[in-house]
Amino acid sequence: MTVAGIDYTMIDTQEGLESFYHQHTGIDWMGFDTEFIGEKRYHTLLCLIQISTENGFYLLDPIEVTDLTYFLRLVENPDIIKITHAGDNDYRLLYRAYGTVPANVFDTQVAAAFCGHRYPTSFAKLVDAEVGENVGKGYAVTDWSKRPMSEKQIKYALTDVLYLRKLYDTITAKLKDNGRLDWALEECALMASEDYYYRDPNHEFLNSNIARSSRTKERVFLLRLYEWRRSQAEQRNYSKEMILPSKLIGQLVRGVRGGKQSMQDNRRLPGKTVGRYGDMFVNFYEKDATPEELKIVKSVQRSSQEDEEDDMIVELLYLLMKYRANEADISHALVMPRNAIRRMKQDDEVRKSILGSGWRRELLGDDFVNWLKNFDHLTMKIEGGKISLTT
Repeated sequence: MTVAGIDYTMIDTQEGLESFYHQHTGIDWMGFDTEFIGEKRYHTLLCLIQISTENGFYLLDPIEVTDLTYFLRLVENPDIIKITHAGDNDYRLLYRAYGTVPANVFDTQVAAAFCGHRYPTSFAKLVDAEVGENVGKGYAVTDWSKRPMSEKQIKYALTDVLYLRKLYDTITAKLKDNGRLDWALEECALMASEDYYYRDPNHEFLNSNIARSSRTKERVFLLRLYEWRRSQAEQRNYSKEMILPSKLIGQLVRGVRGGKQSMQDNRRLPGKTVGRYGDMFVNFYEKDATPEELKIVKSVQRSSQEDEEDDMIVELLYLLMKYRANEADISHALVMPRNAIRRMKQDDEVRKSILGSGWRRELLGDDFVNWLKNFDHLTMKIEGGKISLTT
């Protein structure tokens, strides 16, 4: 088959996938991308897998081919380099749906951050900068589950894998020149670990500003509310927003203390929601907390506990990190997000996982690690036009 001058093979039968697998067991590399639908669903629907290899371009239809074992074997094969762009989303989908953990990963978005590109950067911008091709505007907002697919959809899908090998070659050459290839491969290798795909089931609560500003009883209610919303969404395969919009959660936390009538009187809470779930929400609030729940809610520090000096030190450390990253021509956004320093301050395990060893520690240096280790004893001084951190 040919679309827009691109020859490709459609794999839409189990026999076709088996044949593809046997033709590719000895290949050195495979580029791939996925198209999926996540809106209004809890379980993401995988609609298309685009593949490029030394043998050509392929479209694998997972709606028609329900057993993807042969493709997943290639993803898990350590002898085959898997080339992706922003592949963490694709790998996360495959892990959640099939338990697949990739091996031998090279991600062009991650690797490009080690040779002067911003992180994250779009596929189109990276192709333009490294290959000199204009891939045009995207066609991502479309119904990928619709069959048959249009020529525009197929062209867009193939474009996502058309330049992956060229990007691999040009970026790898630059990384060899600047001595950052080992660092880039180390970062890409994180996607080849099952731990990378673990997400704390209470992550919504743990990252909630509402939790940080609430008292213990309200926190327990919020923890239970998030868990109920998640379990309902999973059970019914709806998005969590369809079960309970996030914009209502703060109002419920503030209003549940007054009981069902108080929630009914709140004009910002839909009467239908309170009428249907009000008694259950009150029960969530009034029921005694378990030891496990108390342990979770007490792990979140209240905003009021953070004093201004701590905020200034966190900001100074963040700026130092950005400075050292910029000196090395590495995107600071890949080194660590802004909230990572505060998380490391609060949790030794987080600090060890980020700065225990590897390229980040080498980039930032032992002094930066020691500042984080001794954060509670750090003081900032400004004398003679110089800023200093001392313990």
